Amino acid sequence: MKKSFFLKVFGGYTLIIIVLSAVILLFSFEKMRDFHIRSLTRDLKSVGSALRPTVKPWLENGRYNELDAAIKKLDNDIQARITVVSPTGIVLADSKENPQGMENHGNRPEIMQALVSDAGASLRYSTTVMEKMLYVAVPVSSNGKIIGIVRVSLFLKDINNFISTLKYSLVNITILAVIVSVVFASLFLRNLSKPVRMLAEASRRVAAGNFDTQIHLAQDDEFSGLAGSFNYMTERVRALFGELSQQKAELNTIISSLQDGLFVIDEKEKIILYNESFQKIAGHDIIKDKFYWEVVRAAEFSQLIRSAFSGKKSLSGEVSIGANAYLCSASYLLTKREVVVLLHDITGIRQLEKIKKDFTVNVSHELRTPLSAIKGYVETLEDSIDEKNMRYLQIVKRHTDRLTSIVEDLLSLSEMEEKECRFEQVRLDEVVVAAANVFTQKLSQKNLSLTLAVEQNLPPIRADQFRLEQMLINLIDNAIKYTEKGSVEIGVSRKDGGIEMYVRDTGIGIPGEHLGRIFERFYVVDKSRSRKLGGTGLGLSIVKHIVLLHNGAIKLDSIPGKGTTFTITLPA
Repeated sequence: MKKSFFLKVFGGYTLIIIVLSAVILLFSFEKMRDFHIRSLTRDLKSVGSALRPTVKPWLENGRYNELDAAIKKLDNDIQARITVVSPTGIVLADSKENPQGMENHGNRPEIMQALVSDAGASLRYSTTVMEKMLYVAVPVSSNGKIIGIVRVSLFLKDINNFISTLKYSLVNITILAVIVSVVFASLFLRNLSKPVRMLAEASRRVAAGNFDTQIHLAQDDEFSGLAGSFNYMTERVRALFGELSQQKAELNTIISSLQDGLFVIDEKEKIILYNESFQKIAGHDIIKDKFYWEVVRAAEFSQLIRSAFSGKKSLSGEVSIGANAYLCSASYLLTKREVVVLLHDITGIRQLEKIKKDFTVNVSHELRTPLSAIKGYVETLEDSIDEKNMRYLQIVKRHTDRLTSIVEDLLSLSEMEEKECRFEQVRLDEVVVAAANVFTQKLSQKNLSLTLAVEQNLPPIRADQFRLEQMLINLIDNAIKYTEKGSVEIGVSRKDGGIEMYVRDTGIGIPGEHLGRIFERFYVVDKSRSRKLGGTGLGLSIVKHIVLLHNGAIKLDSIPGKGTTFTITLPA
């Protein structure tokens, strides 16, 4: 059960009062008893001292019977037991008992003390009267010699009765004081806890959403300052809540208006937020709190999401959901351990790409037949045409060859886009030598040197050997075409756990403004030179496509007038 602030403080205060009162009572009882005994000891000593002149004559004359009679008469007046003892401990007179029947008192503590000092006292059990008593003894001297000892004693029960009466009075007074203290403490604490109760109640109202709650206290103390701070806090919370509500409404409007599908997955793989576009993609009416793999059943989509969760990073990739293709972006939120997924429909783009590919393939196939026919007729006419018209025929043949090369490159690109690579264990030194041997004649015709810088003992890699040869042939062919003097160098080496290949020439180079577009299809730097050399503008596009099929990267460095270097990095 939850205890209130008042009960906690009041209970603690009451417990402290009770414990302190009990301790004070116990301490007071002991002190009062000691004080009373000391006081009685002084009184008894005074009585004993007052009896000295009375008993001295009888002791000096040895009139012990008369002394005993006189002592017994004093018993009612003094209300204390009086005993007269000789220095040797023999009882000479006693107010209560017959002295002749009493034992020697020489070993009594108070008697022994009185013999060596002006008085002796002892609190002990009396074997004569069978009760605990307080004894005080004083010596009686004559001519500097102790002739007897007067002992005065009281029953302890009389002392205890007095102390018990005093205890009873003190206990009653203490109980009354405790009750009064508790009542006043209750009133004080109730008044003290009132601001606390008001703050607690106001806090509950604020927690329930009532931000107009205010507290006003009459007294000017720390609680009034706390109330002012609370009022300021509620004003700030109300303002901040209004801003957050507005921002949330704006965010919901933005999310709802997105054409792309958006949803958020928590660490339990459940969907906690989504927009209407994703609801249309999923085709479900109820999505919230469902597992994402219940809503979207696609293996590649699930793999992407799980990779984002396990790697705690952002990933993107193309996924197919139903008949549509989507560019999926999964972003991991480290602070909330959630993943935000965005689905952008690229079905139309993929359909256009397919139409473009089909068109390219169909046109290329359709062009091959008439081009082959044109080339055949041109070669036939070469044997029968005169020298005057031969020049025109050569132009037709050259352009026919260029068109044929373009068609072949287009078909090659289409084939690479449609088919996967045939990966196998490939030795790169053999690939480089095979590609270089193709250009032996061309290098000789242009008087260029070819250098092979292949690292020894290169490990084989998984690759498509035909595609790698095609890539190198295109790069070497470009290097020879655009190099008039100097050399071409091909290098292969291990680097950073992968393989690095490069083709370097000392040709004309490429101006900086063209470097960003050099791998685009049909893009050529110098169109007139390209037509003259028979370039199609597709060679470097094919090279880049082959590199990407092998999960590699290609980099271009070129300085106009000094040469060009193509660097390819492939995973080992």
